[in-house]
Amino acid sequence: MKKIAPLLVYLALMTGCNTDTKEKSGYPTTGYIERLDPGLDSLIIKEAKIEIIATGLDWSEGPLWVEKENMLLFSDVPRDTIFKWTETGGKEVYLTPSGYTDTIKRGGEIGSNGLLLDPSGNLVLCQCGNRQMARMDAPLNKPEPLYTPLATRYDGKRFSSPNDAVYNAAGELFFTDPPYGLESQRDDDPKKEMKWNGVYKVKTNGEVILLTDSIPRPNGIALLPGDQQLIIACSDPAKPNWYIYDLAGDSLMNGRIFHSTLNELKEVNGLPDGLKIGKNGIMYASGPGGIWIFTSTGKLLGRIRVKNPASNCALSGDEKTLYITNDMQILRVKLRN
Repeated sequence: MKKIAPLLVYLALMTGCNTDTKEKSGYPTTGYIERLDPGLDSLIIKEAKIEIIATGLDWSEGPLWVEKENMLLFSDVPRDTIFKWTETGGKEVYLTPSGYTDTIKRGGEIGSNGLLLDPSGNLVLCQCGNRQMARMDAPLNKPEPLYTPLATRYDGKRFSSPNDAVYNAAGELFFTDPPYGLESQRDDDPKKEMKWNGVYKVKTNGEVILLTDSIPRPNGIALLPGDQQLIIACSDPAKPNWYIYDLAGDSLMNGRIFHSTLNELKEVNGLPDGLKIGKNGIMYASGPGGIWIFTSTGKLLGRIRVKNPASNCALSGDEKTLYITNDMQILRVKLRN
């Protein structure tokens, strides 16, 4: 019977049935953990549940655990708002506007997307509406919509809508720039200024370098431990892959597919999107059907299976908890201590 139960839950998820249950912690639970390799047991205990800790969002993105404040931040992109979640206070508005500060009204998804901290502990935002990477010029515990641009253009042309980003140990900023924040979300949008969708690096002196223009829909981005390899998610349905590159100074070398989902799980929601890599090199990546869990060498250990599309995830400071932005809700999975 233990082997049959996951299949029943899977079928319920795929047919739209409500599989949410109530956990002893008071949070409802959803989905299930699909174990494809015994190595997953060393990461997630068999009794682990997928808890729903916050709901009522339009489209959640960019989760960031802030250890100093013991809070989770995440973007609600259509609402142009960042929310925070704490165990004691639940979900609360943290910052608005988060992605668009112009007075001219426009359509599209204008809010912030990816969130991260710079080496000095300041909040850095991928701003879809402002079409830039920016830093919030206010303390984390007293947020204000005051922003300093970190990157607005490449070769004189505006970015489309920075989506996700990561810093290396040297303080250089890597980010992706797909068209999703433009009003049409398409490459032929009249306000799109570049022919490609690029991946960029901002050097510590502010210089912006184009790393690659060959990924049709660059999305999530993360560095493997040691900062010598970069992984980039592609959310193009025709090329739903994670790519890995070797870093050589200001260049990407030896690009290849880390893992492809082209022939897998076509019946479920989601595409390769945001991802996080732990200190042990384990990669947690949003993709079709939920969160995919890989070793640093590309071995698939399992999946955290959920019904609605998962856009991104974040690890707590001690890496004992994984937070997932899951469409209109936020999920939490306790990892092994």
